Amino acid sequence: MHAYQHFWHTGNPIELPLGKIVCVGRNYAAHAKELNNPVSDTPLLFMKPATAATVMEQPIHLPQGRGEVHFETELAVLIGKPLTDATEKDVRGAILGFGLALDLTLRDVQSQLKAKGQPWERAKAFDGACPLSPFVPAEALDPKEPITFALDIDGHRHQRGTTQEMLFPIVPLIAHISEHFTLMPGDVVLTGTPEGVGALHQGQKLTLQLGEELLIDTRIA
Repeated sequence: MHAYQHFWHTGNPIELPLGKIVCVGRNYAAHAKELNNPVSDTPLLFMKPATAATVMEQPIHLPQGRGEVHFETELAVLIGKPLTDATEKDVRGAILGFGLALDLTLRDVQSQLKAKGQPWERAKAFDGACPLSPFVPAEALDPKEPITFALDIDGHRHQRGTTQEMLFPIVPLIAHISEHFTLMPGDVVLTGTPEGVGALHQGQKLTLQLGEELLIDTRIA
């Protein structure tokens, strides 16, 4: 398995190592509802290791023999400066870029873990569990304005999200995360998925779009 490398949408590498991927669960009320999950008054946080990351444009290989693998399309935020107990001003100055991610989830495994009150890592942190797109510079998108993203599978729209619908908006969310985990340059924050998640199947073609800035095609091997 090749080590993952961040890239700009222009094709140039970003010379920062990926340390960790901090993920936010249930940040869209409609998604929480579709899975019959309660909505928390504080962000639900979990992590994926760097070994979960893959380049999104490469074919996605699904784990075998572990039940359904679900897609969850998310806005990804690339961190460019260390953040510890950060203010919102600190956060705005530390966002290096925006991209897209697929938070791949072993849904059957996750349901079993939840039923036992156990952590989700077996369902969320496996090798290849986080295809990441190239990033566009932070200046291209304003977190104070609506940022939209979408996923089509075989030409049909399955997910569409906008940051307006987030329960915990990007900048205060990252400030909150930094109170619990120091974020380092190269770390990525996944900001939650909108409704419409579902199972992936071999041979499907996926098209992901981030506003007018980024269009990515990939497929399920």
